[in-house]
Amino acid sequence: MKIAIVCYPTFGGSGVVATELGIALSRRGHEIHFITYKQPVRLDLLGSTIHFHEVNVPEYPLFHYQPYELALSSKLVDMVKLHGIEVLHVHYAIPHAYAAYMAKQMLATEGIHVPIVTTLHGTDITLVGSHPFYKPAVTFSINASDVVTSVSQSLKDDTLRLFDITNEINVIPNFIDVKKYEAAKEADCQRHLLANISERIVTHVSNFRKVKRIDDVVKIFYRIQKHVPSKLIMVGDGPERKPAEQLVKELGIEENVIFLGKSNEVDKILCFSDLFLLPSETESFGLAALEAMASGVPVISSNTGGIPEVNIDGVSGYLANVGDVDTMGDKAISILEDESVLNEFKKSAKEIAKKFDLEAIVGDYEQLYINAINL
Repeated sequence: MKIAIVCYPTFGGSGVVATELGIALSRRGHEIHFITYKQPVRLDLLGSTIHFHEVNVPEYPLFHYQPYELALSSKLVDMVKLHGIEVLHVHYAIPHAYAAYMAKQMLATEGIHVPIVTTLHGTDITLVGSHPFYKPAVTFSINASDVVTSVSQSLKDDTLRLFDITNEINVIPNFIDVKKYEAAKEADCQRHLLANISERIVTHVSNFRKVKRIDDVVKIFYRIQKHVPSKLIMVGDGPERKPAEQLVKELGIEENVIFLGKSNEVDKILCFSDLFLLPSETESFGLAALEAMASGVPVISSNTGGIPEVNIDGVSGYLANVGDVDTMGDKAISILEDESVLNEFKKSAKEIAKKFDLEAIVGDYEQLYINAINL
């Protein structure tokens, strides 16, 4: 099949999943065309089966805000006609499903039928989409799609609660390439570069937005390091980084916290981690937690959204209420202070992660594409 994938090309979970999906599909012989405003951060390889087409938004003085949806829909039309694309897989209801629908209608006037598969990831539903200003467009985009998927049962439930949806929503969870993380674990991790042999390594990875509750990450670690010698590795960047750095200084733990910024080598960072913290306000799935678990790293997380579908309480880590940093800290200490307990959690985390291996899930998308084309 010739498949176009539209996504945000950033470090966020939706972009990562879309990119990994495209790469996996290309390995199965499909021709993949990424269409977005910048090459996705995890898209390192282009070739005969993987292509990238940049969406350019020309500046025009009439517009106060440049119309990306218009540029995207026009680009989609051109690429479908040029490359014979058979299906559009768009990640996020707005603006991507909205733009894809306009492209579909333009193509229909020339007798070209191309179905739309829309994957809902979370913020397009729970934050942006639920705003009254966007709600009609989101509802329309979901109902006008030929096939709709969500990355968790929790997100599906939220979508049906917030919008008047007449379309079926298929739950296909996010996934990871387990082999990739196993390979990183087997490599020379050089753990000594970040911590002493007697110290535990605690990690957090995110885009440092308010919803990630970065201050809670620091507060949880503050509690941990008072009982267990440890280092905190903060991976990512965003608006909450500076306040977090200030909090670290106020707590006097600068020597134990390392801010690494953005990284394309999360798997290598996770390979020497002992515990992962994800105290988010909400997560539609919790891909960062799954990546940690695939590396054999237990997770301490909030119990919100789709996270409990990934992090199994008492098995791959522990869950606690949003904002309950004391419980999260105590649970973290209970894992880290006992070597045998830590090793058992690491083993269980990896086993749970295997259920989300891409080889078990990519086939579900292939079947949906076939169904959409044959509608």
